[in-house]
Amino acid sequence: MLDVTSPLPARVALHTEPMGVWQSFRAAQRNVLELIPEVATRVPILSGRTGKRWHMLMDPEGLKQVLRDRVDDYPKSVVTKLILEPAIGDSLFVAEGAQWMWQRRTAAPVFSHRNVSALGPVMTAAAERSVARLDRSVGRAADLFDEMVTATFEVIADVTFSDGSGFDRASVHEAIEQYIGATAKVSLLDVLGAPPWVPRPNRLFTGSAMRQTKRLADRAIEARKAEGAKAPPDLLDLLMAGSDPESGRQMTTAEMRDNLLTFIVAGHETTALTLSWALYLCALDPAVQSAAREEAQAVLGDRAATVADLARLPLVRRIVDEALRMYPPAAFLSRTAMAADILCGREVRPGDTVILPIYALHRHRLLWEDPDAFRPDRFTDPKAVPRFQYLPFGDGPRICIGASFALQEAVIVLATLLARFRFAPVPGKEPKPVMILTLRPQGGVWLKVERA
Repeated sequence: MLDVTSPLPARVALHTEPMGVWQSFRAAQRNVLELIPEVATRVPILSGRTGKRWHMLMDPEGLKQVLRDRVDDYPKSVVTKLILEPAIGDSLFVAEGAQWMWQRRTAAPVFSHRNVSALGPVMTAAAERSVARLDRSVGRAADLFDEMVTATFEVIADVTFSDGSGFDRASVHEAIEQYIGATAKVSLLDVLGAPPWVPRPNRLFTGSAMRQTKRLADRAIEARKAEGAKAPPDLLDLLMAGSDPESGRQMTTAEMRDNLLTFIVAGHETTALTLSWALYLCALDPAVQSAAREEAQAVLGDRAATVADLARLPLVRRIVDEALRMYPPAAFLSRTAMAADILCGREVRPGDTVILPIYALHRHRLLWEDPDAFRPDRFTDPKAVPRFQYLPFGDGPRICIGASFALQEAVIVLATLLARFRFAPVPGKEPKPVMILTLRPQGGVWLKVERA
């Protein structure tokens, strides 16, 4: 096992005193993870009332019950839908029941192992362009979060609308950022449990850029229908050709657009975050970084990583897994109980909010040894980690459809960068983990860049 002598990486200061409605609202505005009490890393479940009844669940068996065994009784919360539906409609991420099921059956083949592997060259090309950009930063500090957002957005844009026809990537990216920044913060009405028909002022006058993006995407889809598929097919082609194997139903232009925008939002943001946090962790631990560099250089030489290299990069993959444990992009999930249930001996009533604090689960004192330390060797044998103890992509029927895509891209880009560069922390520039919609590094990930 690699010797760990580095300082503990950045973490969220979980609260130790009870919070009322107003304090909860202010905490959620700053950082949703500040709603998690420190004791959540030591017990299986917590319950309380802040406007409405809630249960915070950290028990793997209980999480299995919510996410897999009784998934229909625990749909996504009203707050999640209020935030996301204006941007991505009733797409896979927010749809429930039959509407979700037929879309999932239609989209699942798009993310088959064969199709994801075929997208590898796009990821390799993006890694090469990232190397070229970072070459210009050698000898000084660079914001690696900004760079990873650029690299992963290139990937998702190339694999979604490969020819870019009628689709201005810069404006799409800006529209997504504007929408998240303006609407994703929790409203006081959300905390109070107000019904969805009560208007949330912070969401009333936003979304014009997102509406324009939808119109652009609609035009791009209609143009592709007229022109026919590309070679090799991109995600749009695959989705256009897909149909529900049970009903034969195919997606309309609006349904395809909402799902493609879902893939764009989720597909670049989460991977960019994983890579940014992984590089930060490597910069803090020179021993791990050096070992990963040796592994990557032995496999790659002076070229970028490809899909064919993945099996020979086990340490790089473990670093990605550990970054996802310490900084899961979807670090705070919530569900609404639709039926009476018992979780960890606790009564759950219809209408109760069930919070799944993945950040606390991944740092739980009863589940992980030294949970705040960066230790990639936890994942030397991935099968040794109990399934519902580690949930970076969720689990059950609604497990993230793009998980294999994200992991493939993360390993390709990370191995390529570690083989070419050395990264070191910049004093006074430690990122702060802050969750609004995803767990982002506030202030960026500033690292000094040197050639390897």
